[in-house]
Amino acid sequence: MPKADLVFTHGPVHTGDAARTRASSLAVTGERITAVGHDEVRELIGPGTEVVDLSGKLLLPGFQDAHVHAVFGGLELAECDLTGTNDAEASLRRIREFADAHPERTWITGGGWSLESFAGGLPTRQLLDSVVPDRPVYLPNRDHHGAWVNTRALELAGITKDTPDPSDGRIERESDGTPSGVLQEGATGLFAAVLPQRTAADRLAGLLRAQELLHSLGITGWQDALLGAFHGQADPSDAYLTAAREGSLTARVTGALWWDRARGAEQIPELVARRAELAHGRFRASAIKIMQDGIAENFTAAMTSPYLDACGCATTNTGLSFVDPTALRQYVTTLDALDFQVHFHALGDRAVREALDAIEAARAANGRRTARHHLAHLQVVHPDDLDRFAQLGAIANIQPLWAAHEPQMDELTIPFLGPERAGWQYPFGALLRAGATLAAGSDWPVSSPDPLAGLHVAVNRQEPDATDDRVFLPEQRLDLTTAVAAYTAGSAHVNGLDDAGTLQVGHLADLVVLDRDIFTAPPQEIARATVLQTYVGGARVYTAD
Repeated sequence: MPKADLVFTHGPVHTGDAARTRASSLAVTGERITAVGHDEVRELIGPGTEVVDLSGKLLLPGFQDAHVHAVFGGLELAECDLTGTNDAEASLRRIREFADAHPERTWITGGGWSLESFAGGLPTRQLLDSVVPDRPVYLPNRDHHGAWVNTRALELAGITKDTPDPSDGRIERESDGTPSGVLQEGATGLFAAVLPQRTAADRLAGLLRAQELLHSLGITGWQDALLGAFHGQADPSDAYLTAAREGSLTARVTGALWWDRARGAEQIPELVARRAELAHGRFRASAIKIMQDGIAENFTAAMTSPYLDACGCATTNTGLSFVDPTALRQYVTTLDALDFQVHFHALGDRAVREALDAIEAARAANGRRTARHHLAHLQVVHPDDLDRFAQLGAIANIQPLWAAHEPQMDELTIPFLGPERAGWQYPFGALLRAGATLAAGSDWPVSSPDPLAGLHVAVNRQEPDATDDRVFLPEQRLDLTTAVAAYTAGSAHVNGLDDAGTLQVGHLADLVVLDRDIFTAPPQEIARATVLQTYVGGARVYTAD
């Protein structure tokens, strides 16, 4: 009997396989799993077999992130990183410290500030001027749908009170029309011509930095949700292709090519050519990213009814549909026929409906195909549309970390949605009960890439460090087995990896070892677990110190 290269013993092993959810041993030969079971697996141990004694630690399928911006996140780790700041003073202190430490930088760039750190989610140029008056500063916020700039940056970009708002964005202004220092959505593109361009070497370093972090969190593969030039950001595709060719890409990555919403169907032949070019080893760019709307906090998420104002009265604003809904149906039908997967950003209930309508049009024209279209974010889903996910085979790509009470939700979202619509937010449980397939991701660097933190919120509907007992829409909680499946088998399904995401004989040995069995611990302790080891194709890519 051939001996295995790697054997895990003394489980638990959570397989994710409905036929046998738990085992205690697992064997790997080459890149694939060759046995799953109990004591009989030890017969595959030979003189050259590496044996990992789990000693009660949990072996799981490797996590996959179905919506992440790895290169951008890795680049920001080396810049002015405001992640985790939650007040204006902390943000400004970190900006000043970074600027003082880097006098050689002509621009101060980075990002990650939180909307709740500033009144109304709107910091000012004057605040930035107080800490960096002599150099331009450009800092996207945590969700990357807006940017904070200082006066010098506005001057270099030529943005004045006479600059009109672009059709897909907004310049926040002072009472006399002078730009106040925040640009929303497409208005950030006004800086494209003046922002310093990162080099190919910068992008590759950012990818490898991100990969190291993601592996340390048990992530073995992901879908990069934006490959293309976007609002002054250079296309990160070259980093993936270089890493794949050089052998430094150890993760399995699907790329989603950016749909330029300023153009139409004429870009499709270019996307076909790019798909053929961007395929090597563990990397392929077989998806198309269509951003259909914005975000609720700046009132650009597309809603079926108007936002409320601060007094609770209806406004005339229902958000933005970045792609005309009729044209969207035509585009998606064509992309579907070409075997592209469509990865929608759909956050408001109107955007969700428009995306589902487009998938429905594609199904009517082309029949059922294998592209596995998916809708990411799903903050507000109208109850009438819940059943359509299963009916159309549309996958619900959830970002669980956002489904909790925290200042951005309680102060900048719920009051402007109103009580009924606020109750339609992040309906994970309702989607599951309606038969939808769930995949899960982080949207990092918008929020933490840690799957264990995401699992915690999916199960508890509370942040890991919640200081009160409020549960956000408790009827939408997921059980832990379902939540883990979304982060493993569900995301593998989205990425077309039918031989990953569960621990079965013949499947890829993409694995993660946790320091405890989260299935037997209290649900409130899920986020306390840590990753000890990560394997891709049977090769160890991370070991905790």
